[in-house]
Amino acid sequence: MKKMISEIRMAVVATLSLAVVLCGVYPLVVWGLSQGLFPYEANGSLILRNGEVVGSELIAQGFTSSRYFHPRPSSAGETGYDAGNSSGSNLGPLSQKLIDAVKERVEAYRAENHLLPEVPVPADAATASGSGLDPHIGVRNAQLQAPRVAKARGVSEASMRQLIEIHIEGRDLGIFGEPRVNVLQLNLALDKKM
Repeated sequence: MKKMISEIRMAVVATLSLAVVLCGVYPLVVWGLSQGLFPYEANGSLILRNGEVVGSELIAQGFTSSRYFHPRPSSAGETGYDAGNSSGSNLGPLSQKLIDAVKERVEAYRAENHLLPEVPVPADAATASGSGLDPHIGVRNAQLQAPRVAKARGVSEASMRQLIEIHIEGRDLGIFGEPRVNVLQLNLALDKKM
């Protein structure tokens, strides 16, 4: 009995010690380091305009007006772009529901951007990202949307393409990923410039 009480006491002490370290000390150290070294990123990479938060560099927003560049499709939440419900569709490549959704998105993208049948639609225009909230689109996707946005805003396609070029982000560390454009940043620059 004495040995069992001793074992229980050690288990309780170990559990409480780990709880204090892992649920208190460790999170405080990580929070302190992130606030000290990367405060912008640690606080959500929020974008402010006139002192008001308009979005985050890290989370896509749904733009539907022809006057704006559109992000990737989203499966986050019932209507998409729900930051509190980040997830993919979990549909596999053989899923008829996914195949139908991609076909529908390709047709809508072609119609919206007045593309000829021989012009390939970029994959990121027809498929959602793993999180459903990827804030970036590929450079080709942005270039294909440029004529629609230019026409809706009454400006030249050349000025729209120049704005895209300014907002291209390179590969991470020079080797990872593809060049891309942050849709929110591009649309905010578009509003500011035009």
